[in-house]
Amino acid sequence: MTMTNEQLLNIAMQQSAIDSNCYKEDFQDNKNKVVISQKSLGARHYLELPFSCDLTSYGNNVVASVSQPLADTVSAYINKFPAHSCFETPYLHLLMEALKPFNLNICFMAEYFLPDVEIIKPLSCDYEIKVMEAEDFKEYYLPEWENALCEKRMHLDILGVGAFHNGKLIGLAGCSADCETMWQIGIDVLPEYRRQGIASCLTSRLAIEILERGKVPFYCCAWSNMKSARNAIKSGLRPAWVQVTAKSVDFIEQVNR
Repeated sequence: MTMTNEQLLNIAMQQSAIDSNCYKEDFQDNKNKVVISQKSLGARHYLELPFSCDLTSYGNNVVASVSQPLADTVSAYINKFPAHSCFETPYLHLLMEALKPFNLNICFMAEYFLPDVEIIKPLSCDYEIKVMEAEDFKEYYLPEWENALCEKRMHLDILGVGAFHNGKLIGLAGCSADCETMWQIGIDVLPEYRRQGIASCLTSRLAIEILERGKVPFYCCAWSNMKSARNAIKSGLRPAWVQVTAKSVDFIEQVNR
């Protein structure tokens, strides 16, 4: 692990700048920024670009990446409140009302974590641990491993760490090469094996494996997913940025079916 926390954060900001069509320095400014979203070959592969409305904050300000028709509407919203308030209710209700004429609504609200290289260390559990490569995943594209692996983008699933009990996979942390510099960690543990430290063991081990390969591991969870957030903290990861994304009402209705 040769990268510092500052270097990890700078790489993450640079990637967010590619995703949002802005400059890395925009996230470090004290003033909010509205930019017009565009497709980018270097963006995280799972993002559907261009954004209609996406808000990102690393704690200093809000960078809004939007479609041109929404620029004034979103600018008025993010400049009305402190940066952190723009990501929480009741303030978000104002943005939701403003998005209705555009057939949009708030859809995704997520918190992202990066490793703290000063404290992260390999954790242990009571089971056999194995580092796994892409060819080892073939038989595990099943519902119980849907957070660790993604069948729709299996070509991006390139590294993992598994926990085994008598030869049976009972926990899996997998990472997808979502962009050139950053690999995203997902974790699953079978229900009957939870609360034994397996998730943090696998997450910490995989984060270290990723760092040793010269990539930046990142971890994402919904703000309400306390179990996942606690796992991130226990594994040596710390909150780095937050993001709120609007999608079409039709998309949201389809998700809710």
